This record gives sequence, C-alpha cells and structure tokens, in this order.
Amino acid sequence: MTKGTLLLKATDIKKSYRITKENTLRVLKGIELEIYKGEIVAIIGKSGAGKSTLLHIMGALDKPDSGEIEFEGRNIFAYNNKQLAEFRNKEIGFIFQFHHLLPEFTILENVLIPNYIKGVDEKNRAEQLLKIVGIEDRKNHKPSEISGGEAQRAAIARALINSPGIILADEPTGNLDTENADSVINLIFDLRKKFNQTFVIVTHNEEFANKCDRIIKITDGII
Repeated sequence: MTKGTLLLKATDIKKSYRITKENTLRVLKGIELEIYKGEIVAIIGKSGAGKSTLLHIMGALDKPDSGEIEFEGRNIFAYNNKQLAEFRNKEIGFIFQFHHLLPEFTILENVLIPNYIKGVDEKNRAEQLLKIVGIEDRKNHKPSEISGGEAQRAAIARALINSPGIILADEPTGNLDTENADSVINLIFDLRKKFNQTFVIVTHNEEFANKCDRIIKITDGII
C-alpha cells in the first residue's frame, strides 16, 4: 500500500512502572512509530512486550514518561487534561477484547455514548452504523440479549460514531470464535474501504496480522 498522509507519529516513547520501592519495570524503551491515514497496522509481540501500553499511550489513555505522540502534527501531551479528554473523544475510537457495553443501555444507546459525551446526538448516524455492521435489528436489545460477535460489532459502531481520525483496537477478535473473528476482520477491512478509516490493531491472530498493510513487532519494549 502506498503511504498516504502522516496521521500519527510516536517519537522516543518510554514508559516504566514502579513495581516495588527498589524495582522498576521498563515496558517501552524508546518507541519510534509512524501511522498513515487509511492504513491498517497490526502490532504483534509476546505477552508483556508493551503492545497494549503503547496502544493506550497512542490513544491518550496513559501518558509516557518521556517522548511525544503527534497527531496531525500536534503533540497531544502538550494539552491540558480537559483538552486531552476532548481530543480522545473526538479523534480516537477504541475497540477492546471485551466489548465493554453498558448493560443497562440498549445497543443503540451504547453506540451513542461517545456522542453524548461530545454533547451531540446523531441517532440517524448510529442507526446507519448499526446497519453497516449488520446488527440494525438488535438496536433496541440490551447487551445481555445479543451474542458475543454482535456485541463486538456494536463496539465497533460505537468506536466509529464520532468519525474518529484513528481507531485503536486491542485484541478485537481475542474473545471470539473463529467464525465471528473472521467476520469482524472482514468488517474492519470493509470499514477502511468505506470510510478510509485508519486502524492500529494489537493482535495475536497471525492470520489477521498477515492481512494488514504493515506488521509492527514489539520485542522487549522496542520495535
């Protein structure tokens, strides 16, 4: 795939966690990474290599000890907490291994939650997204009333609702059987084609990774 517009750049990202008073675990040791608009990138590596930590920092869910994440040329960690929260809600879509749908709300309401945080209500767009991901007939159901594959599709629709610049997915097929996993993989590629949507995906699914435009392997905290 030909590189498009540079969307996100990570420069010398380092992150450590204090385990005990004497021991510090160095998770990321100077990550350098560029993500281009419209590409699907897989991040692979052994458990504990730092994949999810990097994803959380890219999505401003966590902050690095040092280094920068630039999104469309802006260092996001120069923002104050309010600006960072607004950036995260507007520009980042998240998909996790477990769908994290709120059980008391309908599927449609769950999809609209990032909208509500933003102060808008795009019900028509939410319904259209549910149609695109193939579960429009489940919009009035609660999460407990639908299958795991359907719940993950709802989570994908929720990630798309604010038209984010990038979607970060952490093991999006990890909790699904083979049939549903394949269906979600195909859906992600369809969404890239339909919206020119950018995805960065942490996965242990080798077949999924091999279908992506690029594979980035993290070993012992470095690429």
